[in-house]
Amino acid sequence: MSTPSALPSTHPLVDGRTTDSALVTAYRGTRPSRTPVWFMRQAGRSLPEYRELRVGTRMLDACLDPAMASEITLQPVRRHGVDAGIFFSDIVIPLKLAGVDVEIVPGRGPVLAHPVRTAADVAALPDPAGADFSAIEAGVARTVAALGGTPLIGFAGAPFTLAAYLVEGGPSKDHIRARTLMHADPGAWEGLLGWAADVTGRFLRAQLHAGASAAQLFDSWVGSLSAVDYVSRVAPFSARALAGVRELGVPIVHFGVGSGEVLKPMHEVGADVVGVDWRIPLDVAAERLGGGVPVQGNVDPALLAAPWPVLEAHVLDVLRRGRAAPSHVLNLGHGVPPETDPTVLTRIVQLVHDQGGDA
Repeated sequence: MSTPSALPSTHPLVDGRTTDSALVTAYRGTRPSRTPVWFMRQAGRSLPEYRELRVGTRMLDACLDPAMASEITLQPVRRHGVDAGIFFSDIVIPLKLAGVDVEIVPGRGPVLAHPVRTAADVAALPDPAGADFSAIEAGVARTVAALGGTPLIGFAGAPFTLAAYLVEGGPSKDHIRARTLMHADPGAWEGLLGWAADVTGRFLRAQLHAGASAAQLFDSWVGSLSAVDYVSRVAPFSARALAGVRELGVPIVHFGVGSGEVLKPMHEVGADVVGVDWRIPLDVAAERLGGGVPVQGNVDPALLAAPWPVLEAHVLDVLRRGRAAPSHVLNLGHGVPPETDPTVLTRIVQLVHDQGGDA
């Protein structure tokens, strides 16, 4: 990958702070001297310092407070010694900043006041160009200044996941309304996915311009789709979201839950690295990707509560299987469960680092 040329001169990838970091090196396809490790949802619910900081502050308000979001992002870097921070945010933040009426309801998750289920609803969505990401940019800049040579990863939900929330009006197990709209009104579906792609692309670019050294596109609900539907009705919009990000020259990770059947097309939308959930071994994933794609993953979050010898053996097995790819960033196969003992995560980081790059 070429040196970024469309970023500010003060960006960590341009001024050299993170250029040769273990994470960026691995994301660019070269195996560093030690396997880098970070955890999805490392910032947040499992940390007592996070719970203390969040007292009296609603989730979305925390995400939009630059000082608080920055502090939450930094907490796991300090505690665990991970090789990257990931900016503390929520999948629905770009929706809210674009003008969609959405809130996080405790115990339920994101809930929209007005679900988007018709062509008229799609037409009534606010113009993505009007989204104000200044609070996000301020939070990212503050975090990058504190991280020094440790890279920050920008984060956004993929267009299908955003669309699923918009259509369902909140969390759903099967996303049947969204999948129905996909087939019942293709025009409305394309309009909705195009809108979501533009919001996502702008949100990622804002984080990258402010100093993030990599980007992760997170497709929470891709596992509810058939491979045919993903390729024909979703992948083009993920590609659209990433098109304006790729020109910045930063590494892009694409991760989806339950995505084993669509790993290759997920890579082909414009990602450099593919995140793999816990359902398939990393060496199998590497083979499905053709053997030349860096991978990220895929420790089973359920094993974080297992006895240490069981978890240790599992982590070492993931590292071994990760050697099937040109490079590997150790992560979970999904996010940190809220009940996780933080000392276990710190112990994993130490274990992985102790193995060096030839694990």
